[in-house]
Amino acid sequence: MNQSATMSASWIRRLVRAEWFLAVGALTSLAFLRFEAVLFAGLDNWLWLAALFLWLFVVVLGCALAVVRHAEQLSEQLGEPYGTLVLTLSITAIEVMSISAVMLHGGPNPTLVRDTLFAVVMIVLGGMVGSSLLFGALRHREQVHNLQGANTYLGVIVPLAVFCLILPNFTVTTPGPILSPLQGAALALMSIGLYATFLVLQTGRHRGYFTMGDEHRQDSLPLAHGNDAVVREAVLLVAYMVPVVFLVEHLAKPIDYLTETLRAPQAIGGVIMAVLVATPEAIGAVRAAMDDRLQRSVNISLGSVLSTIGLTVPSMLGVGWLTGHEIVLGLEHTGTVLLLLTLGVTVITFASGRTNLMQGAVHVLLFMAFLLLIFEA
Repeated sequence: MNQSATMSASWIRRLVRAEWFLAVGALTSLAFLRFEAVLFAGLDNWLWLAALFLWLFVVVLGCALAVVRHAEQLSEQLGEPYGTLVLTLSITAIEVMSISAVMLHGGPNPTLVRDTLFAVVMIVLGGMVGSSLLFGALRHREQVHNLQGANTYLGVIVPLAVFCLILPNFTVTTPGPILSPLQGAALALMSIGLYATFLVLQTGRHRGYFTMGDEHRQDSLPLAHGNDAVVREAVLLVAYMVPVVFLVEHLAKPIDYLTETLRAPQAIGGVIMAVLVATPEAIGAVRAAMDDRLQRSVNISLGSVLSTIGLTVPSMLGVGWLTGHEIVLGLEHTGTVLLLLTLGVTVITFASGRTNLMQGAVHVLLFMAFLLLIFEA
């Protein structure tokens, strides 16, 4: 009995040390639940505004990182295709909840979905891919990936990105860069259908497209973990998700103050949401490339863009329809040019199956151009 109690106490201590940030998220949530009016009373003081924004952003980002970490552990224990579904749906849920909270709070922001989607594409295909290729090349000179897998990703990403972000500028059924209800429904069904087809391909007979060598045979079986481990990871995933859902709504208030009162660019809100979503995956992608596992880095990067377009856009179109919020999807002129350029360069980058330093530098340059055009379009 004493030995069992000692083992339980040791397990609890290890759990507390590993999941200490959950307490940070819980305490922060309680603070804003109890003292919301007091905390948001001094937003006109720029020092307090910066401190409050940084506090919320760090806590939400930390909880989001923990969600992704537990989703990855859960995906390893469940095996495919359930693991991929858990990881993808967890990331998408964070994005949908973040955008919904900001969109539904305060004044109308019809371009938030567009700005977030565009920012995710540029952060991932510019900053994340560029950093991965750059740091990977600095350490390993030249790296290889599965050409069929990259082509499969891009074969879905390119048409969906054009349909979502460029085509609305040219439709004439409705005025402005928005889609009619029928067009929006068709886009949502097409996005979900293509993503579902891709998921079947990725986890089925063409799983080898997304691995290198015999790796797919080793990873195709779920790891031998007990039900207790699965339940524990699922509970912790949900536990970290709760502060994200609660606090991102409060994060919307300083974001609204920046855009509505201080006249910051409207795209700032979308960039902040995109950073929250993309950062957990960016860390994994860069680490994988530096460990000379470029295929995993490609899967993370291109998979992130595909899930954002394939799942987030239909979800947000549904939220907009249910709440009566207008959603503008079409990019403006500079955004259209930058998106097409980035998609074209990405296709060229992954066309040979090998990457080097030059390609990473080009993608980083595209990301820097995106940041510049936010303030100087």
